[in-house]
Amino acid sequence: MAAQTADPIREFLDIYARAKEHEVADPTRVALATVDSSTHPTVRVVLLKQVDERGFVFYTNLESRKARHLEENPNAALCFHWPSIDEQVRVEGVVERVSDEEADAYFATRDRGSKVGAWASDQSRPLDSRRTLIGRYLKYQAKFAARQVPRPDFWGGYRLKPDRIEFWHNQAHRLHDRLLYVRESGGWTVERLYP
Repeated sequence: MAAQTADPIREFLDIYARAKEHEVADPTRVALATVDSSTHPTVRVVLLKQVDERGFVFYTNLESRKARHLEENPNAALCFHWPSIDEQVRVEGVVERVSDEEADAYFATRDRGSKVGAWASDQSRPLDSRRTLIGRYLKYQAKFAARQVPRPDFWGGYRLKPDRIEFWHNQAHRLHDRLLYVRESGGWTVERLYP
């Protein structure tokens, strides 16, 4: 029987801190799965930029394929896997757009080249050549040469508000530990799952 337990966000943050210490690859990488209005699933890697009790935040071009999917169907899932610490975390829930203020604050922390790149990329659209992309980058680099690079209106973030968070820890003989947290009206319940 499920029982009330501690906050899984705190549990995630503890594991995430260990991953940041030990993972050779970028520990912020996470697979994001979306489904379009025709129920076709798609998965790709994004970078986690913030996590707190409100959810898991990532940023993107708001005209990209992933953003179109999230606008059509806000249900999404994340899957973190950190081989160096034998941990996996799966998160499911509904996304919402972050505020313009949050997007502006994060955009301000990006390096100048990435800011210019956000302007240059028509993410997910056909591109005739890399030369075209570099040309667009140079155009925006020149446009913003004498000033700060502002956040484009078509660039922002999403927060996945978790309804389910599953923690998986690798164990010998495939007898892995799996704990599933489910958000209910009174808080989070947890149950152990067979591996």
